Amino acid sequence: MNSISFKVPAEYVNERADRVIAEQLQEFTRSHIQKVIEQGGLKVNGKAAGKSFRVTAGDIIEFTAPEPRKLSNEPQDIPLDIKYEDDDLLVVNKPRGMVVHPAAGNYDGTLVNALLMYCGDKLSGINGVIRPGIVHRIDKDTSGLLIVAKNDFAHASLASQIKEHSFKREYSAVIHGYLKQKEGVIDAPIGRSEKDRKRMCVTQKNSKNAVTHYKCIEELDGFSFLKLRLETGRTHQIRVHMAYIGHPIAGDMVYGPKSGVKELGGQCLHAGLIGFIHPRSGKYIEIETELPEYFNNFLMKKGALWR
Repeated sequence: MNSISFKVPAEYVNERADRVIAEQLQEFTRSHIQKVIEQGGLKVNGKAAGKSFRVTAGDIIEFTAPEPRKLSNEPQDIPLDIKYEDDDLLVVNKPRGMVVHPAAGNYDGTLVNALLMYCGDKLSGINGVIRPGIVHRIDKDTSGLLIVAKNDFAHASLASQIKEHSFKREYSAVIHGYLKQKEGVIDAPIGRSEKDRKRMCVTQKNSKNAVTHYKCIEELDGFSFLKLRLETGRTHQIRVHMAYIGHPIAGDMVYGPKSGVKELGGQCLHAGLIGFIHPRSGKYIEIETELPEYFNNFLMKKGALWR
């Protein structure tokens, strides 16, 4: 167990304990801190406390976290929906809810664990043992296409295309509300939020340029169905950009309404198309996949005519 104690600084008055800990101990995410507290890992002035406990200046906080688990890079027999494969690469249709590679809080059951079972040692090593073959990522609750490199030659070529913005990535999404401009470009830099390290935001501070092209396909009952194309590939880019213009992704519990969308149980965002120059043949390849069932069902419930 890892126990850390500190005195609450003078600037904190009647603040939630989990927020104060997150700001003072930046090696932990707020969600991880909340889980530890729920398991009895917090004492304030020697007494057990919950995550919503209000602390004040001078309180002594004792935070006790378990030792971090070792990340798993073991092969696991998890089904893969493969849309394209050759000796250099494969394209996988990732289901919503699957994490791409092991990380704190998601130690196994990831796409990488499945790839290690399917490909064995035939994966690129550029991104290390925890992310073999992974050229780019999509969020856990985003479904859709990911390209995986089987060797370093393919990986380097594909990564270069992404960096040069010649790698084509198109998404389908349902957003809250109706757009004033039915087609356009969002050009707004994205960086990590200073208030919550797990969130990204549009900011000029410590940020990178981010460009998203969008087009409204159909207006629904209180929602809109969009096609989007990434020019850059920042963390949570589409989700952050749509929330920034006041139209968050339906079901996005981080950047959207706190109530979420019960019909979905997750965010309505699907990486439906990728296009790239094959590293070895030099030919352009474009792969497209249909919307998942949950996405189509939501469109139908909202009266969509698009097919």
